[in-house]
Amino acid sequence: MSRIYEDAKEQYASIGVDTDEAFRKLNDLTISLHCWQADDVGGFETQEAVVSGGGIQATGNYPGKARNIDELRQDIDMAMHLIPGKQKVNLHAIYGEFQGKQVDRDNVAPEHFAGWVDWARHRDIGLDFNCTMFAHPKADDGFTLSSTDRKMREFWIQHVQQSRKISAYFGSELGTPAVHNIWIPDGMKDYPADRFGMRKRLTESLDTIFSVEYPADNMIDSLESKLFGIGSEAFVVGSYDFYISYAMNRGRLICLDMGHYHPTELVADKVSSVLQFHDNVLLHVSRPMRWDSDHIVLLDDNLRFMAQEIVRAEKTARKHAYVGLDFFDASVNRIGAYAVGTRAAQKAWLLAYLEPTENLIKMEEAGNYIGRLSLTEQLKSMPFGAVWEQFCEENGVPGEMDYMKEVYRYEREVLSKR
Repeated sequence: MSRIYEDAKEQYASIGVDTDEAFRKLNDLTISLHCWQADDVGGFETQEAVVSGGGIQATGNYPGKARNIDELRQDIDMAMHLIPGKQKVNLHAIYGEFQGKQVDRDNVAPEHFAGWVDWARHRDIGLDFNCTMFAHPKADDGFTLSSTDRKMREFWIQHVQQSRKISAYFGSELGTPAVHNIWIPDGMKDYPADRFGMRKRLTESLDTIFSVEYPADNMIDSLESKLFGIGSEAFVVGSYDFYISYAMNRGRLICLDMGHYHPTELVADKVSSVLQFHDNVLLHVSRPMRWDSDHIVLLDDNLRFMAQEIVRAEKTARKHAYVGLDFFDASVNRIGAYAVGTRAAQKAWLLAYLEPTENLIKMEEAGNYIGRLSLTEQLKSMPFGAVWEQFCEENGVPGEMDYMKEVYRYEREVLSKR
């Protein structure tokens, strides 16, 4: 233990914070790493997909993109080598091992992900999953589960049902529940005449999908809303209001993606409302820049506020958040993106764990608002950096001055040869 950390530990103790307890909590936090950062959301459905990229929009063409599943796993391994704490890996349905065969979305099955299960088991980590409702000819008109075409709806219903089956397989094999998240692109570029009809069809599709139940120990269903998308600027079928109502009525998990709301909304403010009525929430950590552009996560105010609200709910009401990352940038070193973004998220949670929440609440309840304000300002100048460095050291990963050296070394020795 360095003298710098000992001094920091004493300073935090003076305001009632135990840094060792903060470390314990942060070590219990599992962050789900999104596999699609390593290959620009391309996936491996066909050989053509590997060449063309496919997927949704990831801008840039920085060298070193993962071209196959072996390279993808190698890159994720390298990223995890640079990140302290616990991780899972979050997969999309397009990342199966299809052996060069054309397997359409409605036929994806657990056997296509057996290699991922073996890989995860050897690393003692869990897997999460997402149905892939984009980058497919049957989604070209912008509609999937809410399509007016019954056969089209049935295709996508079958795909989501298969994705849930895969998720349950992950949970049963790895001993930790897989969160299966549903996001659909359905919407319109201009104002629709039958919003009610579209949402009625989505409701019916979801009810059909969820007619098969799986043990909660194996898989957990979540629903992800969006404010707008390209081609759905005027109307999104799966809006926040729709999904929060459906999740409440049907007992499903709601996903809060930090990039999927109005730019002036503080997404963190939604946490205390949602957790009044749910024990858990799924959080997608992203950084929008003027729109849902999924920039690499940084330790900014929005992320700090989100971590504070999650941790405060955890401390005061024993609520829980499943935390997953959702950003993709093809214009920079992709391993560096993983490391910078994930470490930023962990720093935000560590700052929240280092907050003397009980003291702040006592001041607030006593009407001592100036005391609360003063203490929150004092926290900003506390020696957080020394605590973070100690956490990295105890987890056996490089500190802030060193981890990018590993990123550059990997680029020279591995990525530059692709």
